[in-house]
Amino acid sequence: MGWSVEGVPHLGRRCSRGNRMGVRTRVAALAAVALAGSVLVAGQADAGGNHSSLKPIATGLNGPRGVSTYKNLVIYSVTDGSVYVTNGRKSVKLGKVPGTGGFPPAIDTNKWGTTYALTGAGGEPGQPPVPGSSTLYRMRYGKTPVKVADIAAYQAHDPDPYNQADSPTESNPFGVAALSDGTVLVSDAANNDLLRVWPNGHVKTVARLKPRTVKVPAGLGNEAPPAGTPFVAEAVATSVTVGSDGYYYVGELRGFPATPGTSEIWRIRPGSVGAVCDPVKPNKGNCQRYADGYTSIVDLAGGPHGTLAVVQLARDSWLAFESGGSTIGSLYLQYPGKNHKAGYKRELVRGQLNLPGGTAFDRWGGLYVSAPVFGPGAVYKVRY
Repeated sequence: MGWSVEGVPHLGRRCSRGNRMGVRTRVAALAAVALAGSVLVAGQADAGGNHSSLKPIATGLNGPRGVSTYKNLVIYSVTDGSVYVTNGRKSVKLGKVPGTGGFPPAIDTNKWGTTYALTGAGGEPGQPPVPGSSTLYRMRYGKTPVKVADIAAYQAHDPDPYNQADSPTESNPFGVAALSDGTVLVSDAANNDLLRVWPNGHVKTVARLKPRTVKVPAGLGNEAPPAGTPFVAEAVATSVTVGSDGYYYVGELRGFPATPGTSEIWRIRPGSVGAVCDPVKPNKGNCQRYADGYTSIVDLAGGPHGTLAVVQLARDSWLAFESGGSTIGSLYLQYPGKNHKAGYKRELVRGQLNLPGGTAFDRWGGLYVSAPVFGPGAVYKVRY
């Protein structure tokens, strides 16, 4: 089921919580729960050299975000919920999903060419959700998207036991990864967990991400606790991918106070149910910390030879951006190290990406990225 891109004609893939409707505060809706605060380990050393560049393959887009690939095609999503496929010369619209609430859906495409689109939380806090929000859809060219699962409905009965914001059943599904067996992984930024969705709509909780004590950074103003104050920050699971080793990798945004360098990447054993990702015991169980020291991760992509592409929305943190700071984000190539832990990382196209939203590898190791997630933007191929 779902569309096959081969059938497409002419193409031979908050401060603490946030206001979901505001453009600048839309970033905090990623967190959906960010009540947080204390210290963290620095990330691995960056590799030397930065010989990389960007080549646009789809331009004139309004808020491009999701990126996936299938064979020689690139699929991408934009703000109004539309999903397109391009061969780098011509783009064709696959369809449009409802319920985006002004924020583009996450997407992924499986090995058969079926694309899934995931809408996040929509509407104002305290108001009824936008119809079609927090939903996983299966897309078929020329057809109305098919609802696979209502993620918010599942989370209403799957409370986050580590919630810091007195809203344990809140849901803001944000990351998606299609598996080779036809199931789909969904990371929920508000419920701080990883879900697995079957084609019939059945859902299981794969893993839960516990909050982390961080230190409040300087420069947050008089309303925030003093710099250096320990603060419990929710994980905010924004992203998920499958590595070349078959393991699931989940990236964190990090909730308020969004302390730079405190976003982790977790490595989860395939087939897990109810695993716990614990910053205090990061090397225990079916979910173990793979990498540390990132800032405001919003997407991951599994590449060849154990590599991961890691997108940071804003290198100074999402909260710094929302407070009027820099819009410069980051794209890293994370290499594997020893004992199933991350090795060194290399920043690509340094300083050239404003608020990047999504990334994907093709089967030949080609890398793609979208930016900015708000306003006019493009999808690029990254030469590295």
